[in-house]
Amino acid sequence: MRTLTRRGALGLGAGAAAAAGLAGCGTLTSSDGSNHAGGSGSGSGSGSGDGRPSSPKPTARPLGDGSTSFTGRQPHQPAKPEPLEPGQTPPQFVVFSWDGAAEVGNGLFPRFLDLAKEHEASMTFFLSGLYLLPESKKRLYDPPNNPRGASDIGYLTDEHVKATLTNVRRAWLEGHEIGTHFNGHFCGGTGSVGNWTPRQWRSEIDQAKSFVKEWRTNTGWTDLPALPFDYDKELVGGRTPCLLGQDNLLPTARELGWRYDASSPGGRQVWPQKRDGMWDLPLQAIPFPGRRFEVLSMDYNMLANQSVNSTNAPSHNHPAWREQSAGAYIGGFKRAYETNRAPFFVGNHFEQWNGGIYMDAVEEALKHIAREKEKGEDVRLVSFRQFVDWMDVQKPEVLATLRTLDVGQQPAGGWNEFLKGAASTASGTSSNAA
Repeated sequence: MRTLTRRGALGLGAGAAAAAGLAGCGTLTSSDGSNHAGGSGSGSGSGSGDGRPSSPKPTARPLGDGSTSFTGRQPHQPAKPEPLEPGQTPPQFVVFSWDGAAEVGNGLFPRFLDLAKEHEASMTFFLSGLYLLPESKKRLYDPPNNPRGASDIGYLTDEHVKATLTNVRRAWLEGHEIGTHFNGHFCGGTGSVGNWTPRQWRSEIDQAKSFVKEWRTNTGWTDLPALPFDYDKELVGGRTPCLLGQDNLLPTARELGWRYDASSPGGRQVWPQKRDGMWDLPLQAIPFPGRRFEVLSMDYNMLANQSVNSTNAPSHNHPAWREQSAGAYIGGFKRAYETNRAPFFVGNHFEQWNGGIYMDAVEEALKHIAREKEKGEDVRLVSFRQFVDWMDVQKPEVLATLRTLDVGQQPAGGWNEFLKGAASTASGTSSNAA
């Protein structure tokens, strides 16, 4: 298997894709950055103008220094999830997620918020805590195994910190999840996150949360509204830099009450399971059009296999690469949708790599998937939090049966026959237990 590496990125294997050339999540510049599924745990309220349930606008209660506030149930959340009935076809879940989640003047954050709003989609934004910390205060950051104030991603300008705050606030109010991408994005050498202990991960998480919860103190700004959520309650999952360090992160994440982790490298398109008490939700190996190997479902991995880590390759290559990348995402969706209905996870960065072709590819793929949803099919564009809400109410016997389906494997006898027995057994077990 061919792997590609660069400072801030790591070549990683991908499950059964033995011949795949895959590269892990990485950052090469400073800008790393309505058929809904089950509820977000924030509850649901009355209907909204875009067809999604929402809650009445509450009165905000400031938290801490006023950087965040409690505003009640999150708006635009789906109805409370329910277990599958005997013989029912499972929904096709799709999660688009974003690492870093900064707005650096390229308009990508609002572009995809607009796209999500148009198609009634929810997403997960893994916010890097440093993106809310002014560079003038960088010595407040004490990264494990690295000098104070160090970071392998650039600190944002004050203007871009303000833009990021504005878009994170908008994202939550429009129903999206705010997770974490931690802070300094260290992927190489002795300071790599891959070497951190559980205690060091706790320090990193505590600092990431503090930068979100205390941006007003750290910036001195009083002209921006508070973030409309309690981050201690909102934060229930993350993705590590370069998909490294999950083994030592999990014990700490479990102690903090996190519900999932999206850091596994090289997953397969099968139904997930829990690891150390949390849902393990990896990026997945998907078909790569025109190639004999599969590629990880993330924009950076498309780039690494197309332009050998170059973010500014000759423009004459861009149209074919854009088509290939969009085809990979669409192919991954179709393979799951037409066979085992495994959830489809996509990772992205707000970057203009190779002329912005990966942003165009992601948009094309999302629109393709949304068209399937709009046909009345049970396709659900959700956040990770909403997805695990649905998983948590399913019967263990049903999930175990779903996990018997391999990549691209259709249920024997069709969904009605395949799940009828499992759901019936689960109902009977539940009834007997009651």
